[in-house]
Amino acid sequence: MAFRMPIRATTSGAAILCLAALLPTSIHAEGIDTEHLFGFMIGSDVGNVGEREFQSQTTGRFGKDGGRYRALGQEFELEFVPVSNFRVEIGSSFAGHDIRGVAGLDDVRQLTLQGVSLDLRYRLLDRDRAPFGLTFAVEGQLSRIDEVSAARVRNFETEFRIAFDREVIPNYALIALNLIYQPEWTRVLASGGAEQEASIGVALGAMFRIRPDVLIGGEARYLRRYEGIALDEFSGQALFAGPTAYFQLSPRSRLTAAWSVQAWGRPAGSGAALDLVNFERHRARLIFGVNF
Repeated sequence: MAFRMPIRATTSGAAILCLAALLPTSIHAEGIDTEHLFGFMIGSDVGNVGEREFQSQTTGRFGKDGGRYRALGQEFELEFVPVSNFRVEIGSSFAGHDIRGVAGLDDVRQLTLQGVSLDLRYRLLDRDRAPFGLTFAVEGQLSRIDEVSAARVRNFETEFRIAFDREVIPNYALIALNLIYQPEWTRVLASGGAEQEASIGVALGAMFRIRPDVLIGGEARYLRRYEGIALDEFSGQALFAGPTAYFQLSPRSRLTAAWSVQAWGRPAGSGAALDLVNFERHRARLIFGVNF
């Protein structure tokens, strides 16, 4: 059942800077843990055996070609590490949309339960014992609401990632690389039509420790969208870039904030400078986690 309510996008940059100034400085810097360091990427760390965490992840997507487009995704996740180098995460998500006057999309204003997810990660190389860290991740998600259009669907989405990272200055500076393949299958309930599409991409990130409990940096992602899970027909491409900040709030809690803007893009068959058909203009993410 959907509950109608207004959805508002707010700017949090000033609040994040204020928070950074107020955070405690007593947390000792003992290497960089990349498990939750990034907003739109992943690191190669997977946690220690026996660790359990609760995580809240809020993602906002804003701006389409014409009209008003605001989409909000809220995920609640439980993470645990049953054996060495292997992490399991289960989650549920809610989706909110405020769409009006966007070409190709129905006007809608709603907040409703979206679906469930399972994320598995296995670390193949530990960067403390190898030249770089290497982790393979696969995430599956079942959804009843389309994340772009808010239409009622039956959707199964899988994301495969290979994550590399390396500390270029031990304990102070780190770079990371993600390779992404994301196929999905969708059936639209209103029409009965079935769709298959896929995205591939590469992401680069760098983070720098400025205080024992604060790291700042940025992420850049290049994404390509295709019709068909075998990359049959090219639909569009986009380059996103923006800042990321990580705060260790306490020995058991953390906060990651990231913002990403489409710096360049182009839909298939168009000379436009941005692809606002397949992607949004802005994406923002806030992640809070706590060990228990």
